[in-house]
Amino acid sequence: MNQKMKPKHWSYIFLAVVAGYFAGMAISNDVLLLIFKPLLVTSLLGYFISSTIQVSSTLKKWIIGALLFSIAGDTLLMFANNNELFFILGLIAFLIAHIFYIVCFHTIRTKEGITGKWYAAIIVAVYYFLIINFLLPHLGGLKYAVIIYGLVISFMLLIAMHLYDLKDNLTARYILTGAILFVVSDSVLAINKFYQPYTWGGWAIMITYTMAQWLLVKGCVRYILGNKPAE
Repeated sequence: MNQKMKPKHWSYIFLAVVAGYFAGMAISNDVLLLIFKPLLVTSLLGYFISSTIQVSSTLKKWIIGALLFSIAGDTLLMFANNNELFFILGLIAFLIAHIFYIVCFHTIRTKEGITGKWYAAIIVAVYYFLIINFLLPHLGGLKYAVIIYGLVISFMLLIAMHLYDLKDNLTARYILTGAILFVVSDSVLAINKFYQPYTWGGWAIMITYTMAQWLLVKGCVRYILGNKPAE
């Protein structure tokens, strides 16, 4: 990453990449999709590094890891329609990305002395039970992979819900909203793939996914900078 580029420059690049990707979706241009999809999170990675380059934090390695594995997952899933192996590998990449996010959020929670909430665990458990039971008859050979992935992303959401008690409410809202949108994106993806494909499915998946990653990165940057926005 070019360390001389400022966060605002990476923000412009991210917006340009988002525009290019969704233009590709609008006109069904596979070339544009292949070019821009891996760049969505790559530009966010550039934004994160440039925003926190002057700050020493143990959180940075976890967030960078989450973003790198997200880029890998995005790239692998582009070829999932042609080969089921790419879907499985993409699932594994995103599972690892969520583990990195979990470690990051848990580190913040421990540092801030935030206690768990029983009602948050119940909300997440009920949603996980409902979505898995809905999908279970349609998962085939991927049943156990989807069950495990669902557990991991649900735990990521649970930790993010605990972080809503952060002193800086804007940081908390960024992280929690990002986590919720990530779960929504993956839920729509699973329904679209295993139950019934919808014409609007791809749009719903990518809009919520892009917003999720952007909000998670914004929230983590704000926390690392001491609740100050990146310049």
